[in-house]
Amino acid sequence: MPERVWWPALGKDGRYRLYDRAQQPNAWLTAVYRPRIGLVTQLDDGAVPPAGPAVGEFTSSISSPSVIIELLRHLAPGPGDRVLEVGTGTGYTTALLTHRTGPGTVVSVEIDPVIAERAEQRLRALPCDVQVMTGDGELGHPAGAPYDRIVATASVRRIPPAWIHQLRPGGVLVAPLDTPWGHDVLVHLTADGTGHAEGHAVAPVTFMRVRGQRNLVPYTDLGWPEDAGAWDQVQVRVGPAGQRITVLAPASVMAGAAARP
Repeated sequence: MPERVWWPALGKDGRYRLYDRAQQPNAWLTAVYRPRIGLVTQLDDGAVPPAGPAVGEFTSSISSPSVIIELLRHLAPGPGDRVLEVGTGTGYTTALLTHRTGPGTVVSVEIDPVIAERAEQRLRALPCDVQVMTGDGELGHPAGAPYDRIVATASVRRIPPAWIHQLRPGGVLVAPLDTPWGHDVLVHLTADGTGHAEGHAVAPVTFMRVRGQRNLVPYTDLGWPEDAGAWDQVQVRVGPAGQRITVLAPASVMAGAAARP
C-alpha cells in the first residue's frame, strides 16, 4: 500500500480526503484494512500529486481485499500455472498470484511507468519472483505465452483479442467487462486455442477502465443485445469476428439501455 492514498468519496469540502501514513498512521491503517473499500492511488493519470485533499478522475487504485478475493477465486490459479496479469497497480494482486503459483510463473503488465516501477520495487523487496513489464496491457505479453490464466484488474468495454490468442487451449480469462447497468461484471471465459473463448458473468464489480477504452461506445456496437436483462444471465463469446453478448432472460425494464453509451 502506498504511503499516501485518497478516500474514494468526496468530503464536505468537495475534495477526496488524503490519508498520509506519516501524518495519520492510525487513520491510514483503518482505511487500508477496511475490507470493502478500494483506495485511490492516482488521480488524472498522475497529474494530481498526492500532497493533500484533491479532486480529479480516478486513474489507479488498490481494490478492496474482498474484491481481490472474488477475482482470484474465479481465476482459480494452481501451483505452477503461467499467469498474465493486466494492470499491476500496487502489486498486491501480483504478490498473491505469485504466492499461489510459484516463483517465475507470473508476468504483470502495467501501462503507467511510474506505477510499474513502484510496484516492481515493492515486489522485489518481499522478495517476490515476478516479471513486471511496462506496456499496453491490451496487447498482453506474447513473449510469455501461452498462459494458463489471464486476469485483468482494469475493466474493458471490449475483450482484447490478444488476451484470447495468448491463452492455451482450455486456459481461463477473468476480467471486468463494462455493462449497460452502470457497473462492470466479472466474466469467466475459457479459450479453445483457436482465438475463440466463451463463458459467462460471475459477479458484479466496479473497476477503473483501461486507458485505451475510456471513450464511450454504444453498447450495441460492443455486441450487447437491444434488451439487456439481469447481469447473472450474461453469456459472452469472443472470436476473430468480435464479441457477442447474450442475455438469457431479457427484462423489458432494461429495454433501450444498450443504446446508451
